Amino acid sequence: MGTLFLLIALVFEISFAIYSIVTKQNHKKLKNGIRIAIFLGFVILTVSSVIVWSLRWILLAILLFLLAVKGTISLIRKNTNPKKYKTSKVVWKTIFTVVATVIAFVPAIIFPQHPSPKVTGKYSVATATYTYVDKNRVEEFTDKGDNRFVNVEFWYPKNADGKYPLLVFSHGASGIKVSNSSTYTELASHGYVVVSIDHPYHSFYTRSDDGTVATINSDYNREITNLNTEGVYTNEELNELIQKWMKLRTDDMNFVMDTILEKVKSDTNTVYKRINTEKVGVFGHSMGGAASVWLGRERDDIDAVVNIDAPFFSELVYKKENDSFVANRKAYTTPIFNIYSDDVWGQLDSTPIYVANQLNNEQFKDAYTTHFKGAKHLSLTDLPLFSPILANLLQGGKADIDPYYCIETENDLILKFFNYELKGIGHFNPKETY
Repeated sequence: MGTLFLLIALVFEISFAIYSIVTKQNHKKLKNGIRIAIFLGFVILTVSSVIVWSLRWILLAILLFLLAVKGTISLIRKNTNPKKYKTSKVVWKTIFTVVATVIAFVPAIIFPQHPSPKVTGKYSVATATYTYVDKNRVEEFTDKGDNRFVNVEFWYPKNADGKYPLLVFSHGASGIKVSNSSTYTELASHGYVVVSIDHPYHSFYTRSDDGTVATINSDYNREITNLNTEGVYTNEELNELIQKWMKLRTDDMNFVMDTILEKVKSDTNTVYKRINTEKVGVFGHSMGGAASVWLGRERDDIDAVVNIDAPFFSELVYKKENDSFVANRKAYTTPIFNIYSDDVWGQLDSTPIYVANQLNNEQFKDAYTTHFKGAKHLSLTDLPLFSPILANLLQGGKADIDPYYCIETENDLILKFFNYELKGIGHFNPKETY
């Protein structure tokens, strides 16, 4: 929609400039009237929800408002001594307006208005955000001596009775807690309480209840970037980084889970009253998926794990004598469902950090595994819907799979897996390839 509106706006400005140059007249009255009409049209489209109001439209709204005000003042004044026509002035004004229009449309183009993936459950969904402060940990990314804070957001059944399984989500390497909000919404609509974690300084951006903002740490960001560059790290160095990353992630997840489990005992908040602590699942994308698998290995109170496009970091054993990774030989007993894009599927048999993910790993013989053919790494998040441009830029091109088919099918599979493992509903037998 943003691109279409931009094209219409540019065609109007350029066509009107050509018309003025050909007729050698300013046509200010006509132009001002049209700009006022355009602003009123924008307001009508917004009020009627054809344009869904959000931050993406603010710059455009300001520009249209200013042009409409300027046009209104000009019409009211009824200048009896109109300025002489000058081609150069028309050209420069047109260039300025075109540039301003393009800038105003940038947010709407980068983050286009889009329909939400389908929600199929019977419950309406409510959300709530909280900041938890871990008094047992000092923040390692700053030198202020503050305790580490972790921001969380809940998606849960609204106006529902009873208690529902708890699902804990961890985002990718530089993601944000809303990276898979369509998944959380779908799950909550079917009777789950989903909590997604922002990992401060691993997250691209997070804001706590008191207004504290934490952005991605530059050293960490460089480490992640170098991870995808061949030859930067030896396997020993990579192993050290993996241990560091996973300790932060799993510490955060353990802290959040323990905090929630404790609050369920005494907190009267509606969110906590909805949670069944006897049924807990964890899931995550990329590094968050790796941390989820790790917790599934460590904690006895986790009943199911969904790994979205991540290596099994917890299952890697580093052999210093030959600088290599081998797979852990201890069976993984927590039910697990693996979802892979082409980006990871193509590395399972060739990249050292995926050695434990190989399909012939006997320690995961009961695992469910699905591959989305044509999907890229970020296809398994909401980003291709929220911002196709950013998704294509970050993952090195456009995925071949339809983004709605991909995320809606993924959401449905995750729901069916948790239904089977946590609620005993139906059966789960996913196809190998979608």
